[in-house]
Amino acid sequence: MAEDLIKTGRIVTVFGGSGFVGRHVVRARARDGWRVRVATRRPDLAFHLQPLGKVGQVQAVQANVRVPASVAAALRGADAVVNLVGVLTESGRQRFDAVHAFGARAIARAAREAGIAAVVHVSAIGADKASPSAYARSKAEGEAAVVEATPSAVVLRPSIVFGPEDQFFNRFATIARLSPVLPLFGGGATRFQPVFVGDVADAVALALAGKATPGATYELGGPETPTFRDLMQFIVDAIGRKRLLVPVPFAVARWAAFGTEIADTASLGLFPPTMLFTRDQVELLRHDNVVSDAAKTAGLTLEGLGLAPRAYEAIVPGYLGRFRATGQFANQAG
Repeated sequence: MAEDLIKTGRIVTVFGGSGFVGRHVVRARARDGWRVRVATRRPDLAFHLQPLGKVGQVQAVQANVRVPASVAAALRGADAVVNLVGVLTESGRQRFDAVHAFGARAIARAAREAGIAAVVHVSAIGADKASPSAYARSKAEGEAAVVEATPSAVVLRPSIVFGPEDQFFNRFATIARLSPVLPLFGGGATRFQPVFVGDVADAVALALAGKATPGATYELGGPETPTFRDLMQFIVDAIGRKRLLVPVPFAVARWAAFGTEIADTASLGLFPPTMLFTRDQVELLRHDNVVSDAAKTAGLTLEGLGLAPRAYEAIVPGYLGRFRATGQFANQAG
């Protein structure tokens, strides 16, 4: 019965499916009986996705969003497409414009030419063509390209996404383990709305199932809007370490980030990624990263999709235990 479902089930191509958010989207789609085609630059690094489905249900194929021909090939015979491709920092040919804008346009146009109407594009809160941040501008350009090519596409804009493999809580916990000081960029007043990766994956599933408004842009956030200072304090409390939280003006943070960029370049990529902060990231931290009032009013949120977002306080401590001084079982008796 299950084998028949896999043979006759619809195919969804997930670009960026081997990444942090991708593995959860792949799991959700496989769970619902879809055949999942994971389009990635390095299929040999996507073997960890195989156990997320039944035998033959999850297949990795080679595709590079900077090469339109490979994108079209990855969509051949597919019924739906999800674009999760994104980079937080630029490296080599992986530039913001190339990945977020050119790549998104290539996927959307290939979907249109293949007659695929079910398109979900995952962007980010803060996407804005007028932003001083290159990351935010490229995200906005990608959204516009997708909507132009496939007007029925659903765009999802999450705030910072958390989960066992995230690059936010794990990153700052790593820094807190190594350093007696944690920086509070701009004083730590910027607000965020951390959203659980499982909730983002569920939103993608609902959009593909036709439960989202075609052509709409949804903003995804958790139930709380803590400040950057709140999050840093939460991290040090969760890992049981006393650390000094030091306010750093944005002007100073920008110069410090420039220094880490130079160090990264000079080291030919050997500079620890955890310690690398870019000027573009500092620029992003100047603005709150929360669901807008307009999205709430229009019901273009997780709640509008019928989902109850999960709080970071209930989940994050479970995977930050490895950063405690005496390990994850430090607080267990016996």
